[in-house]
This record gives sequence, structure tokens and C-alpha cells, in this order.
Amino acid sequence: MSRTRTRSSAADQACVAAVELARQAAEEVARPAEVGEHLGFDSEGDRVVTHYFACLDRAYKGWRWAVTVARASRARVVTVSETVLLPGSGALLAPSWVPWSRRLLPGDLGVGDLLPTEADDDRLVPGYTATDDDEADRQMIFEYGLGRARVLSSFGRDLAVRRWHSGESGPHSPIAHAAPAQCSTCGFYWPLAGALRLGFGVCANEYAPDDGRVVAADHGCGAHSEATTVPSMIVDQPPPILDDLGYDLLPAEAQEEVAGGAGGATAGGGPAESAGSVDESGSEPLGHS
Repeated sequence: MSRTRTRSSAADQACVAAVELARQAAEEVARPAEVGEHLGFDSEGDRVVTHYFACLDRAYKGWRWAVTVARASRARVVTVSETVLLPGSGALLAPSWVPWSRRLLPGDLGVGDLLPTEADDDRLVPGYTATDDDEADRQMIFEYGLGRARVLSSFGRDLAVRRWHSGESGPHSPIAHAAPAQCSTCGFYWPLAGALRLGFGVCANEYAPDDGRVVAADHGCGAHSEATTVPSMIVDQPPPILDDLGYDLLPAEAQEEVAGGAGGATAGGGPAESAGSVDESGSEPLGHS
């Protein structure tokens, strides 16, 4: 660690010489064996000097002990005024403090939480202020601005447009790329009023993932009202398979009746052929040897 630059031209010599007094004060505050070598001193004013010592604590690498000593006017005794631990060059420091309003993320607001809005918020303007030449916007402010002290400004509207268009309800999400058509052609799409009417609306399909949310006109999902090319969920039964090469097994009584009828019709007194014995193709029936 580099030594602190000393300015001894206007320093009180009695305070400059009180190195051991300053070391003892630092050792009383620090844990044992945490106060290192003397790094130098700074003159803070008339009869006021700050001595610096190296900090040997591994958790405070780059820090240094600062002990301020002082001497009263016409007094010979030097006393300790303050002992602190200060960061030096290369010291590990906490990040800069950020106001809570800038640390807040979407979704952090819970039940019962209050989120006050600053009086000079750029996203809002007084309710009686006309935004632009859009007649729809002026009509909206006339109708609703009477009950509201402030309304959305052009800057706040542009922030919302960029946020909605680049989010999950915009045209660049995976579900929008796989959609059969855009939300602007869907019957469940309810356009917003005012200047945002052409670009955004609200989804009113209870089965859609964005139901009740603001969606871009060029967004889309599979719950489009005109998605009629989706195959039916009911599977048609296949037609039955008919085997016309085989025979149905008949009961014994039916076989005797068929055999008797065939015997009476046989000419020449020859042996009667059973109708169930041989088919026209000459193959033997099923179940017979």
C-alpha cells in the first residue's frame, strides 16, 4: 500500500509526534494485531492532525485506520479526537446507493403496498393539459380528466408503447411467431381508445394466455377466433375390415339342413356334396380335415 502524502508545513509538531498515542487509540477500537505500520499524516487545521495506519484485517483489504489527534491552545497534552476506519486505494466498497424508486421492478408491488408518484413525474401531465392535435385524446381528457388531477403524458405513453411492444404481448414473442394470424383480425381483440387504438388492444378470450391484458395489434396466439384449420379433437373411427376369403362356422343343425338339401338335388344317385365341405375354388372349409 502506498503511503499517504504528508503535509508537514503547517502541522502542529506536538500532534505530529503523537504517533504512539494514535496507534494505541486504533488498537483499542480494532481487534488485536489489526493495526499495521504508520502510513503518514494529514494536517486538518490548527493543532489538528490525522494519523493513518494500515489495516491488517483480511476482510478490509485496502482500508486504513485514521486517528485524529488535537491539542488545545497553549496546552502541551495531545488528546485523541476521533478514530475511524477509512477506505484507501483499491478498497472493496459497497455499490453506490440507488433510491428505492429506481430499484423497484415490475411485480414488486404487493398487497397493501403503496407506490407514491413524484410531483414532477415526466410520465404525467395535469388533467387539463391538451396532449396533441388528436381529437380522441382531447375528448378523453375532457371526459375523464375532470376526476383526475393528472393524465398520461406523451412521454409516458411512448414508454408504455415501447414496453408493451417489446414484451411478451408484442409481435416478437415465440407464441406470436407460431400464431395463425394477428390479434388485429381476431374477434376477441378489443382496441384501446385514443392514440393507442391503432396499435394496441385488450384480449377478451378467456382461453387465451393474454386474457385481460394489453396486446399489440400484430401480436397473436393459437386462440384466434378465425383459427378454423385446427384438426378436430374427435378421432374418426376407421371402416371395418371385411374378410371375404374365409367362411363363418355354422352350427351342426344348419350343416345337416344344408347337406340334406344338397343330396336331394344331386342327379344320377351319386354321393351328395356338402355345401359346407368344398367351396367353389376347391379349398376345404375351416375346421374340417
